[in-house]
Amino acid sequence: MNIGQEYLRAVRERFLDMKTIAERAMEQLSEEELFYCFNEESNSIAIIVKHMSGNMFSRWTDFFHSDGEKPDRNRDDEFINDWSTREELLACWEKGWRTFLNTLNEIKEDDLLKTVTIRNEPHSVIQAIERQMYHYSYHIGQIVYIAKQIKSKDWKTLTIPRKRP
Repeated sequence: MNIGQEYLRAVRERFLDMKTIAERAMEQLSEEELFYCFNEESNSIAIIVKHMSGNMFSRWTDFFHSDGEKPDRNRDDEFINDWSTREELLACWEKGWRTFLNTLNEIKEDDLLKTVTIRNEPHSVIQAIERQMYHYSYHIGQIVYIAKQIKSKDWKTLTIPRKRP
C-alpha cells in the first residue's frame, strides 16, 4: 500500500466514525429533542443535519466537473426548520451521507492531486476532502454537544467512559 491509498483508507474510516458517533448521539434523543433550540441564534440538531446534508449533496454531486457550490443550492433555507419528524431528518441525513460516501469511495489515488472547484476557488482533491473533514467534524461535535447537554446525567457516553468511583 502506498501513501495515497492509505490516506483514502484513513479518511473513509474517519468519516464513517463521525457518522456513527452522530447517529449514536441522535439515537439517545426523543423526536422533540432533535428539534430543540437553546435560543433563536442556536441551531437544533435537525437544522445541523439539514445543513450538513445540503452541503454534502452540493459539494459531492458531479464532484470533478462542477463547482461544489451548486447554483440551485439555497444554503439559507438549510437553517429553516421545516421538518417535524425523526424520519424526515434521518432520510435527509442518509441522502447527504450516501451522496458524499459514494463519491469519496470512487476517488482513486491518481485523483488526489487533481483540481476541483468549491465556491469558485480551486482545490486539490486532498484539500477538498480535508475541507470537508474540518466542516463535518465541526458539526458532528455540535450534534454531540447539544445531545449531551439535553440528556445531562442520562447521557450514555459514545467513546471511552470516564472512570468513576
